[in-house]
Amino acid sequence: MNTAIELGLIYAIMALGVYVTFRILDFPDLTVDGSFTTGAAVAAISIVNGVNPYLTFLLAFVAGFLAGVITGLLHTKGRINGLLAGILTQIALYSINLRIMAKANVPLLGEETAISPLKDAGLIGGWGSIGIFAAVAILLALILAWFLHTDLGLAMQATGDNEKMIRSYGVNTDNQKILGLALSNALVGLSGAVVAQFQGFADIGMGIGLIIAGLASVILGQAIFGTRSILVAVLAVIAGSVLYRVAIQLALTVGLDPNDMKLVSAVLVVIALVLPQMPFFRRRKALVNRADPGGAAAAGAEAPTSPAGATAGASAGAPDAPTAGGTR
Repeated sequence: MNTAIELGLIYAIMALGVYVTFRILDFPDLTVDGSFTTGAAVAAISIVNGVNPYLTFLLAFVAGFLAGVITGLLHTKGRINGLLAGILTQIALYSINLRIMAKANVPLLGEETAISPLKDAGLIGGWGSIGIFAAVAILLALILAWFLHTDLGLAMQATGDNEKMIRSYGVNTDNQKILGLALSNALVGLSGAVVAQFQGFADIGMGIGLIIAGLASVILGQAIFGTRSILVAVLAVIAGSVLYRVAIQLALTVGLDPNDMKLVSAVLVVIALVLPQMPFFRRRKALVNRADPGGAAAAGAEAPTSPAGATAGASAGAPDAPTAGGTR
């Protein structure tokens, strides 16, 4: 069970990336399945060639960032449907990842990785490593929450909430989309690098179907813990990722065939989507709204100091646009 929690915290980094596109930009990005493997491939091949394992995290972050930029450019400049743009990038990344690794699998057995000190200290599989991975995931969540409260982040939220309105205030929504997709896939690539070093290999198929895990983490966490503010929302994503991995572990423990795990993942996503529609959750949401009628808008209601902040605030108050933090 401890291993499931560790994996949940590591994959939470990927889920934070999915949160940016799925909740903030309202963009159906399928690049994730390819950029995750890209991050893992870059990290693995770099370690095999003697690069400092901690530096590989930065390399994987940059590789994922570039993958997101490509999807963003295809969508905004090439005027390609967002869903199709992500699929095209994902398909292209399959060949690129094979080029990076030069084969389908790169083992890291015997190589010094960033996880090696934890293994040498006997912390892997225990509460020590869980605490370390939790600290990293929470730190990244806090940084993401801080960014989304900056003028640039508020403009990004407004782009996802009401693109036409924020564009009328002079904000370049194309740039916001490209930045959001780049940031999202950078986090996904970083997660891939950590997973590769944790599991001891990078494989060409390790990212297949990963978008389902990301969506399950976001939807499950926010269905249970809510989205009263950006901070609560990002922390809920981490909790959702852990719960998802624990659910998968429990499914294996009770004897389900490992080949059915994709089916289990799909069922979990369906449950997470249906739960918020149940009477209990509706009543709970109504009580929260009555207790805090301002919602999370108050959390991001700092006086804007730039046009981006002002326009984001205007978008948040528009009748047909949700508040910047209240529904994310």
